[in-house]
Amino acid sequence: MEGKVIQFRRSRKRIHEKHFIIDVNVQSKEEAEKFIGKEVIWKSPAGKKIKGKISARHGNKGLVRAIFEKGLPGQARNNAIEVK
Repeated sequence: MEGKVIQFRRSRKRIHEKHFIIDVNVQSKEEAEKFIGKEVIWKSPAGKKIKGKISARHGNKGLVRAIFEKGLPGQARNNAIEVK
């Protein structure tokens, strides 16, 4: 299944480099909770793969939060991501 990287998880003064907010093309928080625990993979243009895991839902509109093993580069924003 395809998803889309939206943004870093951030607060007013801090950015969490390993946490990202992902859109998995669902419309409600109940549907988003089904994705918790699934693996996500981002593929770089050079062919590298960075793996992560969906840890929680984010908000009420079907977004989820994923924690990656190492941080994604800023160029990963608005790119496709694979959800296993």
